[in-house]
Amino acid sequence: MIHPLSTTKAPAAIGPYSQATDVGSLVFISGQIPLDPETMTIVSNDVVEQTKQVMENLSAILQEANLTFQHVAKMTIYLDSMDDFQTVNEVYASYLSEPYPARAAIEISRLPKDAKVEIEAIAVKE
Repeated sequence: MIHPLSTTKAPAAIGPYSQATDVGSLVFISGQIPLDPETMTIVSNDVVEQTKQVMENLSAILQEANLTFQHVAKMTIYLDSMDDFQTVNEVYASYLSEPYPARAAIEISRLPKDAKVEIEAIAVKE
């Protein structure tokens, strides 16, 4: 059975999707962009600030599922420019510890609301 997860501490969905879904032992977190959950606006044009907000949004959803980044098995990072890869990687790494999740980083032509970064995650419940 699929159970949607939702928290007001992360941005509300801006389309027909759930913030996350709980499917037994796995939690699938939808791609998070750097929206402030209270104002629903992009926090900044700065990729560092955007990445921090994305990670905070992911953290809030993980907390709603009683999980942390330690439970994340896989993340996918979408960037509007690979020129930002190193900067995003540094901020991303500051939220994690070993063992790190598997990951892919992909440059795409455009993200929702013209964000610079979007990250999705798959977590495993113990």
